[in-house]
Amino acid sequence: MVVIILETVEKVKKNRDDSSHGDTAAVKFKGLCEDLEGVLQGILKAVQQIQAEPRGFRSRFKEVVKLGSVADEISGHRVRIQELRSNFLLMAVIDINLHLHKAPSIGIPSNLSPIQVTQSITKCPPPSRIFHGRKIILDQMHQFFEQDLGNQHIFLLHGLGGAGKTQTALKFIQESSSRFSDIFFIDTSTLETIDTGLKNIAATRNVGSTADDALQWLSSQPSEWMLLFDNADDPSIDLHRFFPPCTHGNILITSRNPGLRVYAGSHSLVSDMEELDAVELLLKSASEDITPGNKVIAAEIALWYLPLAMIQAGAFISKSGVLDKYLDLYKENQAKLLREKPSQSHTNYAWTAYTTWQISFDQLSKQAQTLLQLWSFLHYEGIPEDIFSYASMYKPRPHGPTEAELKKPLEFLSHFMGPNLLWDSLHFMEVTNEIRAYSLVNFDPDKKSFSVHPLVHSWTQTTLTDPQSYHHSMVAIVGMAIADIPWQDMTLASFKLLPHVDSLISGNENIKPDFRYEYGRLYRWADRLKDAEQLQLAVLEDRRDILGEDHPDTLQAMGNLTLTYGQLGQLKEAERLGVVRLGVVVLEKQRKILGEDHPDTLLTMGNLASTYHKLGQLKEAEELEVVALEKRRKILGEDHPETLRAMGNLASTYHQLGQLKEAEELGVMVLEKRRKILGEDHPSTLEAMGDLASIYYQLGQLKEAEELEVVVLEKRRKILGEDHPDTLWALGNLASTYYALHKFTQAETFYIDLLAKRKARLGDDHPHTLQTMDDLAATRQAMDGTGTESETGSTSSLD
Repeated sequence: MVVIILETVEKVKKNRDDSSHGDTAAVKFKGLCEDLEGVLQGILKAVQQIQAEPRGFRSRFKEVVKLGSVADEISGHRVRIQELRSNFLLMAVIDINLHLHKAPSIGIPSNLSPIQVTQSITKCPPPSRIFHGRKIILDQMHQFFEQDLGNQHIFLLHGLGGAGKTQTALKFIQESSSRFSDIFFIDTSTLETIDTGLKNIAATRNVGSTADDALQWLSSQPSEWMLLFDNADDPSIDLHRFFPPCTHGNILITSRNPGLRVYAGSHSLVSDMEELDAVELLLKSASEDITPGNKVIAAEIALWYLPLAMIQAGAFISKSGVLDKYLDLYKENQAKLLREKPSQSHTNYAWTAYTTWQISFDQLSKQAQTLLQLWSFLHYEGIPEDIFSYASMYKPRPHGPTEAELKKPLEFLSHFMGPNLLWDSLHFMEVTNEIRAYSLVNFDPDKKSFSVHPLVHSWTQTTLTDPQSYHHSMVAIVGMAIADIPWQDMTLASFKLLPHVDSLISGNENIKPDFRYEYGRLYRWADRLKDAEQLQLAVLEDRRDILGEDHPDTLQAMGNLTLTYGQLGQLKEAERLGVVRLGVVVLEKQRKILGEDHPDTLLTMGNLASTYHKLGQLKEAEELEVVALEKRRKILGEDHPETLRAMGNLASTYHQLGQLKEAEELGVMVLEKRRKILGEDHPSTLEAMGDLASIYYQLGQLKEAEELEVVVLEKRRKILGEDHPDTLWALGNLASTYYALHKFTQAETFYIDLLAKRKARLGDDHPHTLQTMDDLAATRQAMDGTGTESETGSTSSLD
């Protein structure tokens, strides 16, 4: 940057005529440049000296600059450069008006009239000649500005740096230039550039010399003028104060700050391009023919359809001729290719994709920077606040990571804790709003989650000097969150957190045993059973080595692995572990040492009952579950989540034993209480609804079963998605009910859908997949009339 400024200074010096009037803008600009040149030369010399130092010292240059006097020099002269630019623009206008007859001395063609000269200063530049796409946004803008609103037309284009906001605005103005009497372009980067731009308007229209003069003049003009505020990115600037105080005229704003929507009558998010538009933009910027073969190659490159990134890629391809090899080069050199600005490009944009985001990143507070850096290790979509709020409640567990090991994540979370040591959601919102003000992240109010553009997501990790430390912190925060999520919320939580757990684990085994336990628990809830098994085996091995075979935590690990084996249909593996034998031993010890009513005793009792249930030892499960429910009711009350969980477990066991009336009685009670306490849409309520429907099915009350199952399937599709394991269970159960009701067409449709999804998730040989194949075959046999229901049998309920 210093070298560029020096080269510019030298060019200005060489192109100025010292014999021109002493008060011309050119001479004054030259004087300011010469005054600044010495300072810039000094900074350049200092940089060159640092470059000669050992690498260790060079890597600390940023800190040196921040702490040393150089920071004051740079800060002071940054203001000086800005003042220089503002003064030059204003003096150029004054000089044109005062010395028009000397115009050739400052490079203005002598054949231009005063009006032509002044218009050239405020005229918008044209869009890039390779501008492509954005038809939907342009149509929206045309429609908006053609409306008769009875007020100022104010439109905001907002989005990530490099998304093409300015180019879209310029394209619109080019298409609409005939409908506006005057078009004024205002660089809105800083207060100084805004002030200069407005002063230019006043000077060119001979209505004064201040920004207020310009605003008053615009207010007095009944014509359809257009004011383009470009790059209004600084959230500290009150842009509204620069709007002409009137009810007419047109204002177009480009900004990274979506908060400016408050002023706009309409707005549009400028984000990734449509695929076909992106492909053509890439090929145009690469100077490549738009052929079917090139389109296929360009579609693979695409770079998430972000215009600036594609223009950079195109410039590199144009220079090096490596269209077919660029993707491989990009995978190996992503940071380098998106950081370096090509010498030849179709755009005059001053920054590369990476540098434009760095400028925004540098404006953030330390908390905001750290949060964005931590997010870079999660999946780039669907990041909920819940991860951090649940993690803030975590208390270190015995045999888990110590408080000292969790120092960094706990310290980060402490910034979002209020005086009462509870999660401060308002402060979290303030910090995320700070990041959103630069469009580095987006927020989806419907899903209550954040997303980061994939390129920004990968770029953020390049801002880290110690990425491993940040990765460990994020692994810990997610593990802490899972540990504190109540079991009744785990279904929905697993749906939200699964992509983030995948992202954290992918290619990295450095996860504390305690968090491997939590991650394995989440995988089991999400029906990712093979992944759960792998983590649970590692946890069991660690606990056996450290705590011994008979320790309650070891038994807990065995119990979890047994449940997973049961869901995988690998019951012999569970028996081989000897979980039942050890479970009985531990339960007897806990009863003797801790007492019958201790929470740990009841937890072991419930786990052992679940193990019996999975192994088909239903009478043994029933005995323990009856005791557990009785004690939960007595200690916790009828409506406590743990009591309802115990009630549901016993109802399931009664169901499997064929004691359907007892199962129905408990099932109705659980559903009523969960509806009342948790609401109709809560996953635990839907689980109770599905369980009761299965009981109705076995009782032959098929219409009651169908009514409940239709609701369960509809809500799970909406909340969890089409492919979630719980949605598939609901799909299978309703298909079985349709079969039993002789609604074979509906049953076949559902079984075909279920079979395709189970093959994709579980494989062809999984017991659930094989059962679905049998059910589909039975349905088709019934439809063909080759068998009766008594011959084929009713298909099995998959509950």
